[in-house]
Amino acid sequence: MGASLSTVRRMEKGDVRVPIHFFARVLHVFGEIKALERLLDTPNDEIGLMLMDEQLPKRIPSKRETPSGAL
Repeated sequence: MGASLSTVRRMEKGDVRVPIHFFARVLHVFGEIKALERLLDTPNDEIGLMLMDEQLPKRIPSKRETPSGAL
């Protein structure tokens, strides 16, 4: 798969600094490349969607409101 032993160990530990292409190669070697498609399936990524929802503004001010302190 073209990765050093230290890289494989880092992958096994879940090191987020390992480039994704190494994971793609591992999936290919084990015949699980379709898992990468599921990983990148944004509409079905419940955790990703939840994190995106948390970043949405809680309230959008109307156009008639002025920011506090503005004249």
